[in-house]
Amino acid sequence: MTPLPRWVDVGLLPILNLTAAMLVTGLIVLILGENPVRALQFLIYGAFGYGEAIGYTLYYATSFIFTGLAFAVAYHAALFNIGAEGQAYLGGLGVGLVCLALDAYLPFVLILPVALLAAAAFGAFWGAVPGWLQAHRGAHIVITTIMFNFIAAAVMTYLLVNVLIEPGQANPETRDFAANATLPQLHEIARWLGLPTYRSPLNLAFVLALGACFLVWLFLWKTRLGYALRVTGQSQDAALYAGIDPWRVVVLAMALSGALAGMMALNEIMGAQGRLLLGFTGGFGFVGIAVALMGRNHPLGIVFAAVLFGALYQGGSELAFEMPAISRDMVVVIQGLVILFAGALENMFRPTLARVFARRAEAV
Repeated sequence: MTPLPRWVDVGLLPILNLTAAMLVTGLIVLILGENPVRALQFLIYGAFGYGEAIGYTLYYATSFIFTGLAFAVAYHAALFNIGAEGQAYLGGLGVGLVCLALDAYLPFVLILPVALLAAAAFGAFWGAVPGWLQAHRGAHIVITTIMFNFIAAAVMTYLLVNVLIEPGQANPETRDFAANATLPQLHEIARWLGLPTYRSPLNLAFVLALGACFLVWLFLWKTRLGYALRVTGQSQDAALYAGIDPWRVVVLAMALSGALAGMMALNEIMGAQGRLLLGFTGGFGFVGIAVALMGRNHPLGIVFAAVLFGALYQGGSELAFEMPAISRDMVVVIQGLVILFAGALENMFRPTLARVFARRAEAV
């Protein structure tokens, strides 16, 4: 197959996939008896039409950036990590334990780095174990990461129901963290700076997510370890010939992937909730797979894809409110179609585009 130009692979192809998903969605909206153009207008307005909506869109995008980066790092090593949900869960446990233990003693500037390290360390451990099992025992990474998602959920349920629950309450969650153990909301920072403020759960984790994007780009394309990881993903035989230990790279890639997924918990636990509770991952680990694939596993592309999925989450709520015929479940279907075309069917248009550009090359 003729290789596609870079701009087609990273730009035109994702746009075609998204357009196909929107067309199918439009047909479903028509079947429901609603105007698809009007529905799209509500969706866009609900995601970007006012300050609060933008804040919520970027809040959701923050979690998707972390889980998208987690999948991308593993993918560059030819590993299909679908355990970001469990790794984020364990990352939340690390964040929660740090905040519960230290919020009465340390200021925010000291709690934040410790919580960040705990989130990364707990997530890295939960990712490295499946990596080690594949590298040294031949256990397939897809199977083990699925299993570890369920194990993480079971561990969290036990701890929150029996150990960490706040005394005297029925809900399986911890006490609220002290104010010095929560991330500043960006609307509060804007108010301090004298800028317009729109209340939303968008918090400092968004800035940390953008910083993680830069560090991942720096690691993958500007360091020897990142080069070794990408070579291993392309060909383990080539990696061995070059003196790279592919099994060590597999464990490293999964540990880094788990660390990034674990840091998602900063947005949810320290940023939005202010306490540790069940179900805070909300399926974001699985959405990160589609975010990474649509963003072509590049940090910059992941940012744009994460904003898109954040817009679907936030704009979908507005759409369901304005058009009662389109229920919240229907919005989930729309999100699922985008995931389907961006993930499972992402190469559907590739053969056609390859033929078009092959003919253009022959004509020249």
